[in-house]
Amino acid sequence: MRPFPFLSMVVLAGSLSASGVAMAQQATLTDLQVYPPNINLTTNRDRQLIVVQATYSDGLTRDVSPQAVCTLANPALARQDGRTYYPLANGQTELKVEFEGKSLVVPVKVERAAESRPISFKLDVEPVFMKAGCNTGSCHGAARGKDGFRLSLFGYDPDGDYLRITREQPGRRIDLAVPEASLFIEKSIGTVPHTGGKRFEADSELNKTLVEWIAAACPQDAKDVATCTGLVLYPPGGVLDGEGSTQQVTARATYSDGTDRDVTSLALFLSNNDTSATISPEGVITGGSRGEAFVMARFSTYTVGSPFVVLPKGLQWQEQPSPQRNYVDELVLAKLKKLRMDPAPRCSDEVFVRRVFIDLVGQLPTEEEYSQFLASPDADKRDKLIDALLERKEFTEVWVSKWAEWLMMRSSNQVSAKSIHLYYNWLADQIGQNVPLDQMVRSILGANGGTFKNPPTNFYQLERDTLKVSENVAQVFMGMRTQCAQCHNHPFDRWTQDDYYNFAAFFAQIGRKQGEDYREIIVFNGGGGEVKHPVGGRVMAPVFLGGGPADVAGKDRRQVLADWLASPKNPYFAQNFTNRVWHHFFNIGIVEPVDDVRISNPASNEPLLLELARRFTESKYDFKGLVRDICRSEAYQRSTDTNPSNELDERNFARQTLRRIKAESVLDILSQVTGTKDKFPGLPLGARAVQIADGGTSTYFLTTFGRATRETPCSCEVKMEPTLSQALHLLNGDTSNNKIQQGGLIAQWLKDKVPPEEILDRLYVRCLSRKPLPEELAALKPLIAEGNDQRKSLEDIFWAVLNSREFLFNH
Repeated sequence: MRPFPFLSMVVLAGSLSASGVAMAQQATLTDLQVYPPNINLTTNRDRQLIVVQATYSDGLTRDVSPQAVCTLANPALARQDGRTYYPLANGQTELKVEFEGKSLVVPVKVERAAESRPISFKLDVEPVFMKAGCNTGSCHGAARGKDGFRLSLFGYDPDGDYLRITREQPGRRIDLAVPEASLFIEKSIGTVPHTGGKRFEADSELNKTLVEWIAAACPQDAKDVATCTGLVLYPPGGVLDGEGSTQQVTARATYSDGTDRDVTSLALFLSNNDTSATISPEGVITGGSRGEAFVMARFSTYTVGSPFVVLPKGLQWQEQPSPQRNYVDELVLAKLKKLRMDPAPRCSDEVFVRRVFIDLVGQLPTEEEYSQFLASPDADKRDKLIDALLERKEFTEVWVSKWAEWLMMRSSNQVSAKSIHLYYNWLADQIGQNVPLDQMVRSILGANGGTFKNPPTNFYQLERDTLKVSENVAQVFMGMRTQCAQCHNHPFDRWTQDDYYNFAAFFAQIGRKQGEDYREIIVFNGGGGEVKHPVGGRVMAPVFLGGGPADVAGKDRRQVLADWLASPKNPYFAQNFTNRVWHHFFNIGIVEPVDDVRISNPASNEPLLLELARRFTESKYDFKGLVRDICRSEAYQRSTDTNPSNELDERNFARQTLRRIKAESVLDILSQVTGTKDKFPGLPLGARAVQIADGGTSTYFLTTFGRATRETPCSCEVKMEPTLSQALHLLNGDTSNNKIQQGGLIAQWLKDKVPPEEILDRLYVRCLSRKPLPEELAALKPLIAEGNDQRKSLEDIFWAVLNSREFLFNH
């Protein structure tokens, strides 16, 4: 990266890349796929919409369903209507799909073709409410309903919905004699006033389903009615050629009775980026501006999605050779190739040495460390510097501080300052010895004993509410926010109320009692206590989140959970921590926010996340090894410069990010470069801010710069955004000026007869890890000329450097 001009407040753009170089040949068809890969039709209600997707040599995909030739080997078994197939007679046959010289065969199976499946409230009617938006939180799914009518949010309580529709206000909502005159039919199609407006047309399939159910006397489902067990969205992804290009998707649900069903007409479709791609209620994706969108389908309790990239129409791009250091680069570059983006070049040695010092040890390189690194001719000097920094105690302190935020280390009326310091010291010892992460987490989650004698037990003293403990465990150790599922099924993830309370059951038997010291609490397995479901009061058995039931008979439930959670059996564990570590070095996670992992918030580069997690698991959770892999990659060592292809990208790591330095490190670096010492409560003079164990201990500076209060485990607690208050404090507050005066560096250098020009060089190297640019020297030399107050001028320059964005940001 080119150095910042003196006191510059803008980042200069990089040179133009080679994007726009014309492709040498016309794209050709390379692959043809049909979705779903088979057609299963059961009863005369069933049907299946198919999608034919073509992939070309330039990476673009096209929906060629209208142009493909589809031929049934036995047309007596099924009929075709456009892209959709309906059952006629029982049997098996094949569908041959042909397009531009390529062909595929899709197996077709028809069963119970003459049977009419009875209309079902749960299978047919309940999905209509979600599709039409009736049971959302802004409509009848609100806690108190709307206009006197309430539905469960997103259908989490279908039995309750059935009772409210059929038993509340008899003869008003439902008219068995004239189904079309039922109030909730007339409001839905807009024939009578409705706050929510018309939801669908009178001749729509949704309306016909409701009318048919009422005409059948509103049958209630049998107890053994099939339940949805899964949902798949086809195709699994695509690359669209610019604005206006389209792609049909099809959604298929599987059921507990072994059948499947095309639910494209009933699924609720969403896009997480309407600017790049929208999706219609019918499941048609339409491309917009350049970017990537994750389109989702929600049906029953399931939400699934597929990523779609939209490129500028007719974009001509030629991949430029880029160096690769390891698997990280391979997977990052594969995604950039898909997006037609050119990565930024490798950063300079000056930029790298400053960046890696801040990231790994929370300090700047000293003048000597800077000079030695730049002077070294060793081709492996970057790798060797990374290895050396990983062994420093400051590296441990940086990560202990992060863990202290995640674990909410903060003294209170129920947790003594002594407990917090013991907890902090235990954590520092674990990280300093590079104890495998799974062992450390098992020690925390399965902890028993006194909060003094066994400090990890403080995890269960900092939060004592059973439900909140379960939420914190899911958020910290799996990266999932399950809070939504406490009151209703999660609207945009797989978690149901049952999942929430099943997981909370692991923490229902925690016992606590007073120790000999009134400040110490003994945490133990109480052996009794259950969690009950708020709907119906069922006792909930412990079930792993995303896993199966747990065998907890005669065991400490927390230890059973710890053994599963911190193991390869739980894929979310390794993915969560690799994502958190990645975020530290890029200021954005592969999943962002890092503790909000859900289907509707997908990874920006899932293959990268999975590979990082796989290698982390295979290494027996070697934390330093993970950090080493990331820091050695070209992705980490890239410049922050942009080029036309990546200037708008923020999520795919085509360049490094410009990152404001964290509050504790800003203060530590200010003290380092001015040669001053800080005094914090409970710590000796000269301790670093990053060493503060207690979240309740802070200073005005740290609070202003966004130090986490550690009141929740949320990643949002750490504020990294620059604010006006921060700028004003540095410009007008006491911190910078006082430290410059207290350190006395300028006075000492002048006393030692160091020439003013050399002092300028030393200030820049000390604060910015670079020498001043010629234009900066030209502007500054008149200020330090003989006859001026050189000390005052140099101190003013020192103050100005400390207030520059270049000093406060890692780049």
